[in-house]
Amino acid sequence: MKIITLGEIMLRLSTPGNTRFVQSDSFDVVYGGGEANVAVSLANYGHDAYYVTKLPKHEIGQSAVNALRRYGVHTDYIARGGDRVGIYYLETGASMRASKVIYDRAGSSIAEASVDDFDFDKIMEGADWFHWSGITPAISANGAALTKAACIAAKKHGVTVSCDLNYRKKLWTPAEAQAVMKDLMQYVDVCIGNEEDAEKVLGFKPGNTDVTSGELELAGYVDIFNQMADKFGFKYIISSLRESHSASDNGWSACIMDGKTREFYHSRKYHITPIVDRVGGGDSFAAGLICGLVDGKDMKAALEYAVAASALKHTIPGDFNLVTRADVENLAGGDGSGRVQR
Repeated sequence: MKIITLGEIMLRLSTPGNTRFVQSDSFDVVYGGGEANVAVSLANYGHDAYYVTKLPKHEIGQSAVNALRRYGVHTDYIARGGDRVGIYYLETGASMRASKVIYDRAGSSIAEASVDDFDFDKIMEGADWFHWSGITPAISANGAALTKAACIAAKKHGVTVSCDLNYRKKLWTPAEAQAVMKDLMQYVDVCIGNEEDAEKVLGFKPGNTDVTSGELELAGYVDIFNQMADKFGFKYIISSLRESHSASDNGWSACIMDGKTREFYHSRKYHITPIVDRVGGGDSFAAGLICGLVDGKDMKAALEYAVAASALKHTIPGDFNLVTRADVENLAGGDGSGRVQR
């Protein structure tokens, strides 16, 4: 299957272990970013994953391209030019101390790219699926224009479009997000987001759900999913469900609704502790869901595949979910023992 993702890949500088920024003398270097993480997962699962972005021609830009190629992502549609790769700094929390991210991404090549840098007609030709997230339109007005142009081309070519709402308060306000994102929903078939995303990006509020309390109210999701299906006509609406007991200890599950039949399903729940690296957990979930659906799984099986894939991501350092289909299928099938495989 030819699957396209569009977004910004960044240079990630993270403090070693659980050290704080102020005490670190060095950073660990990896590359990652929402839709790039999705593309790597899908390539690992054997799909033809193509990543669309713009990167500088210098060595750091090339290193980002190489990071994608290393894991089998097609880089044919990456435009080259501009001056910089976006950077983010990560301090990994532990126990009751939350992780912290600092962005240094203003003026990146993709944020300043124009629609003319890409031939979206050619990119979407023969594609089966196009995935984007709310981060790309949030980085700049140019990013929003690129996203819309890509969506229009996808629909022209009959491509299924998925969106991970992915609200980032450091990039825009709820009012700014809703002004852009509500318009883009007309192109979306499969909508993914958690309770905060649905509220901040689309203006919906699930009942009695507070992620910080570690409690989830599933009836609230049935209500919000029905509202989203009524308003936007999505084929599927999905939310990952994170219960944050601490930075090192989370409950992880998900729910899905068929926008036509209104059938609702809540997945198996995983208790993830200790968490090694939760960055990219949502991206690995989106990739698992896409993989399940393009493989022809029903929505319940696709959701279980997605939840298992993203649970495993929490055990892997870096942004990318470096697991195989067999790894995911073993866990989804019930083997979460962690015993040595011989």
